[in-house]
Amino acid sequence: MPLPLHRLRVTAVRPVTPRMRRVTLGGPSLDGFALAGPDQQVKLFFPRPGQAEPVLPEPGSDGDAMRWYGAYAALPEEVRPWMRSYTLRAHDPGAGTVDVDFFLHGEHGEHGEDTDAGPATRWARSARPGDALGMFGPSAAFAVPVDPGAGDWTLLYADACALPALATVVAALPAGHRAVAYLQLPDAAEEQPLPTAGDLTVRRLRDGDSPAAAVRADTLPGGRPYAWLAGEASAVRGLRRHLVEERGVDRRSVHFTGYWRRRLAQDDAPTPEDLAEARERLSLDGA
Repeated sequence: MPLPLHRLRVTAVRPVTPRMRRVTLGGPSLDGFALAGPDQQVKLFFPRPGQAEPVLPEPGSDGDAMRWYGAYAALPEEVRPWMRSYTLRAHDPGAGTVDVDFFLHGEHGEHGEDTDAGPATRWARSARPGDALGMFGPSAAFAVPVDPGAGDWTLLYADACALPALATVVAALPAGHRAVAYLQLPDAAEEQPLPTAGDLTVRRLRDGDSPAAAVRADTLPGGRPYAWLAGEASAVRGLRRHLVEERGVDRRSVHFTGYWRRRLAQDDAPTPEDLAEARERLSLDGA
């Protein structure tokens, strides 16, 4: 199978909330593109300063993803595009486009500078139609299937960064299926509609609240839950630990992803907790 490497260009940009920006991407490589389900994650490649588009190796005819990634990693650092993980918010087959929602970190200064913003936020703030971007995925070889209707009911947790992914999971709930979503957003202005055929209850957490403490204090529905958790890595780990160790939820029924790490960037080395999480995810994938 050919590698799912796409060279795309921005076709539209619009604000969703004060700090969420939706970027629509298109290109000939999306011909025949299809999404296999909710929470479809991709790697985005952002050009370095001075580059009109990201410098990426050409995929080999053997379809070997690890060989391609090795060639990407071997690029000189000053040339190698920044890589970040994102979830596709939507796909429009008719238009041949995909949407990616960017939560804008840091503050935008009065002189246009970004404070504490990474390369993805800087790129999204200035993105204009015609700008180039690279995308790898989604790939069935790396994806963990998400089935929000797998349990008797569904528990969801997301912070602002994971809200676009949560919206795709909520939209995939079976009709009438009960779900409780814990949303942790900076303020009410970041709330978004969550269209769904499911029976969804939303619990709003303040920024800084412990999601594990909030769920621990709540009365949850009876029956066997399926849990989908995404957000800051330590918050996700704490909530997963509560569900598995205190609530007795089967660990195979908890889908969890640490989207970001407090005080650390994606380029920083993994912590022991990150490595333990990776080992746990691998063990679940092989279960």
